[in-house]
Amino acid sequence: MRKQFAIIGIGRFGSSVAKTLSQFDFEVLAIDSSEETVQDISSVVTHAVQADSTDEEALKALGIRNFDVVVVAIGEDIQAAFSRP
Repeated sequence: MRKQFAIIGIGRFGSSVAKTLSQFDFEVLAIDSSEETVQDISSVVTHAVQADSTDEEALKALGIRNFDVVVVAIGEDIQAAFSRP
């Protein structure tokens, strides 16, 4: 059985991870809150779903605990997180 990965957040980092894992023939579930982003990645990964990653019930419904690895790749403004005053 192939390893199963869930990628939460399909921005630059998340999409890169999802695409790379797919190229290595892993099963990949891509999760993002943007329907457009989900549609864009859907042809590359095994499954793509629009969901609110902050909604615990939504993640449970997707069976997130059944995945071998879950990558959380969400963040609004990565530059702001590392900037110093």
